[in-house]
Amino acid sequence: MSGTTRVAVLGASGYAGGEIVRLLAGHRRAEVTFLGAKDSVGKTLAEVHPHLAPLPIAGEPLRLIEPAAITEAADVVLCTLPNGTSSSLVPTLLDVGLRVIDLAGDFRLPAEAYPEWYGFEHPSPALLDKAVYGLPELFGDRVTGAELVANPGCYATAAIVSLAPLLGAGLIEPGAVRVDGKTGLSGAGKAANESTIFTSTEESLRPYRVPRHQHTPEIERGLELATGVAPPVLFVPHLVPTVRGVLTTSYATLTQGTTTEALTEALTVAYAGRPFVRVLAPGGMADSKRVRGSNVIELQAVADPRSGTGVVVGAVDNLVKGAAGQAIQNLNLALGLDEAEGLPTVAVYP
Repeated sequence: MSGTTRVAVLGASGYAGGEIVRLLAGHRRAEVTFLGAKDSVGKTLAEVHPHLAPLPIAGEPLRLIEPAAITEAADVVLCTLPNGTSSSLVPTLLDVGLRVIDLAGDFRLPAEAYPEWYGFEHPSPALLDKAVYGLPELFGDRVTGAELVANPGCYATAAIVSLAPLLGAGLIEPGAVRVDGKTGLSGAGKAANESTIFTSTEESLRPYRVPRHQHTPEIERGLELATGVAPPVLFVPHLVPTVRGVLTTSYATLTQGTTTEALTEALTVAYAGRPFVRVLAPGGMADSKRVRGSNVIELQAVADPRSGTGVVVGAVDNLVKGAAGQAIQNLNLALGLDEAEGLPTVAVYP
């Protein structure tokens, strides 16, 4: 591939859309040429994201999401619209030759799962077989050249990357897996509601959507795609009073004789050479703050022989590796570029 790829960002007024624009500002082979929105049409990028005001594109207005206008302006579409929206739009975009990376949940599951987990009948079930599940550390070869990529959810990214090598190596039993998740407030999106305002969340830790969170079947399906084994997953997410960060702690039954060193070695071998995976040595403790602002996932594994349990922790920035950064990583792979192009590995700290 040569030249510059023109990118449309749909849902540009949201947190993930803003992160895509911020990250692509440093990309040498891609440029944002269309900003699409639903509720902020006519406002400039700087008005909806004041921190992006120094960018050359900051004065551009957000535009109506019209396929004809998008087709004229862009080669690739990064879609950050609410769940249930892109599944009706994407067929038209594909028909006119655009490549699409969808950050919502619309192309992550089989058609029959959508009524139960997302509350709608999928309008484009034929496309679900065409969509590639875009977890680059496990399925990067499938993403290369793909026309439609389903960008994984933030919790699912952390849990699947944590568990797949251990399950595939036979170090944990293929039975039930328990995943405890924590997320900052940006994971709830930009629109304010009573459950996410400061007075409700300050000094508060609480679970939500138990046991019906939509990332539950996504974790199960991702593990099956990676290993051929589909363990039942109990996923309990929690909202914590931070802005960014996702941390998952996954619990599984160890196979006989498995040690912390064996778990760590399996993760290290599985992700050797992967630019965005950091496996901690035994005794290390994963920390979401150490990956803030970066496209890195930090992993830590521990074997507890007393209870026969393997514990593996994954930490990501939910807006970068959990959303916008991973979408750009998939963009790079789909276009045949270096997957690390334009993506940070150094965190914003403290």
